Amino acid sequence: MSLLTLSDIRVRYGSVEVLHGINLRVEEGEIVTILGANGAGKSSIIRSIAGLNKTISGEILFTRHEGEEPVSLMGLKPEGMVRKGISLSPEGRRILPHLSVEENLYLGAYSRKEKDEIAADLEWVYTLFPRLKERSWQKGGTLSGGEQQMLAVGRALMSRPDLLMLDEPSLGLAPLLVREIFEIIKRINAEGKTVLLVEQNAFAALSVAHYAYILEVGRVVLEGPGRELLENPKVKEAYLGG
Repeated sequence: MSLLTLSDIRVRYGSVEVLHGINLRVEEGEIVTILGANGAGKSSIIRSIAGLNKTISGEILFTRHEGEEPVSLMGLKPEGMVRKGISLSPEGRRILPHLSVEENLYLGAYSRKEKDEIAADLEWVYTLFPRLKERSWQKGGTLSGGEQQMLAVGRALMSRPDLLMLDEPSLGLAPLLVREIFEIIKRINAEGKTVLLVEQNAFAALSVAHYAYILEVGRVVLEGPGRELLENPKVKEAYLGG
């Protein structure tokens, strides 16, 4: 089942069009990667899905459950996206530094009411990220960069999304931490979450992706299964150092 479908998405910032007719699908249960250099338009796609772009045309359809009619996401505000089952871990983490780790996580569940399920999801996040449990009382701003990234992902999971969007989760992290974050992304997916991943780290992203789209200056120039694109000569030359 296609969880998310983007059709002919065009985005303008002022007089400049930055996305030129993007078509993209995210199948339920998969990790889908959007890959590209800085300025390619990756984050503009994520912002469009999250309801953060105002000057947008085309169609974005979301199907939460098998057999349901797709719902248009066009015009919905960000809080509406969360209620529909879509959560974003943004580029740059954007945790609240003066709140504790646990308070940051509970903020991710702000749209939910069921206390027992929220508590169960908090324990699941702590299982995924044991370091967060060890530091649950610490202020978010005192964590390392890698721990803050874990907190941002954990917070996004606390809304219990059907689609988890991750914008540049490896940005600024040491190679060991990058490997750890991507292992956790694979585990999140194995436990039933569909993941839309925006990345510059081509090798790491394509290694975990079921399907991938490569963007250049606002257009999809290549798409296919992640493992196939890893072996593609053009991809090797442009993104993997030959």
